[in-house]
Amino acid sequence: MTASWRFSTLGDRHRGLGSNLEDWSGMGTAWSYDGDANQEYLAIRTKAGLMDVSGLKKVHITGAHAAHVIDLATTRDVEKIYPGKSAYACMLNEAGKFTDDCIIYRTSPNSWMVVHGSGTGHEELQKAAMGRDVSIRFDDNLHDLSLQGPLAVDYLARHVPGIRDLPYFHHMQTRLFGLPVMISRTGYTGERGYEIFCRGQDAPAIWDRILEEGAEMGIIPCRFTTLDMLRVESYLLFYPYDNSQKYPFANEGPGDTLWELGLDFTVSPGKTGFRGAEEHARLRGRERFKIFGLLLEGTAPADEGAPVIRDGKQVGVATCGMFSPITGMSMAIARLAVDCAMPGTKLEVANASGAIGAVAHALPFDDPKKLKRTAKG
Repeated sequence: MTASWRFSTLGDRHRGLGSNLEDWSGMGTAWSYDGDANQEYLAIRTKAGLMDVSGLKKVHITGAHAAHVIDLATTRDVEKIYPGKSAYACMLNEAGKFTDDCIIYRTSPNSWMVVHGSGTGHEELQKAAMGRDVSIRFDDNLHDLSLQGPLAVDYLARHVPGIRDLPYFHHMQTRLFGLPVMISRTGYTGERGYEIFCRGQDAPAIWDRILEEGAEMGIIPCRFTTLDMLRVESYLLFYPYDNSQKYPFANEGPGDTLWELGLDFTVSPGKTGFRGAEEHARLRGRERFKIFGLLLEGTAPADEGAPVIRDGKQVGVATCGMFSPITGMSMAIARLAVDCAMPGTKLEVANASGAIGAVAHALPFDDPKKLKRTAKG
């Protein structure tokens, strides 16, 4: 944890569960617990699990030009985001290449919060803010507890009036256990879930009470890396682990286009003028690879970084693999040559222990119509 300069107030809870608090995005994060990761995965898919995702960076943007700054730095049309609503967006550099993704929360007409991971989101926002009537503040006291799974709403409904009526990608200012929180219907699991933004001093009390009261419903604490199992099924990319920053091209610097990553849907229809917009448009149809799924034979998961082979030639790399104890299938996210990114294409995954047969499979594997995460009531 030598690189860590940010600290969750839940550190002692994670250590008590067996974590050494490995560094992620500058914060000691629970990459591992002593328990079974499969049980945590099953809890989130069938009941609910609680994770500390406070390593996500929270940036407050306020002032008369706040909307303009976000409009310049991200791919979304911010005028369609009203107070209480949020949107998933990407940020690009001048070359039209992906640098970070984020969720944009509008908390009032001139007040916003942008939450991003380990990319350069904060720096991109600061660039856009130069010379404008806006204040940008990184908030490391604000913690983020993610309660995910089909029973999450049933638990929260005991304490938060109106939570069942909160639509997907909306948020509310409220109280939980008498403490001030913002609850957002967002998450990174593919399930119906909620993120609870709270003060650092309140996080331990909220964590403890949810786990104590929720135990009878099967709610358990979950390590951060359980997300790797969930994200493979649900087509949720994790920078830089699926990107050219980790899997560089031989004769090019790092950077992937939204067309290659399958994130072009984050550009609001008709939007221009954001950083990298012209290059983004120019690069359409010039994909060097495609993010796509792999369905493997047997039960062994793909090794991280395992070469993907077709007719004896490497045509890609598996970035993240998992075996699903629910479906009984081994699946992976991969960076594939464009002509291989078609359902049914026969491939091999060259694990260290030996080659495994595989076929290309469209993403996501689970809930392609997003019926679970958008459910009402």
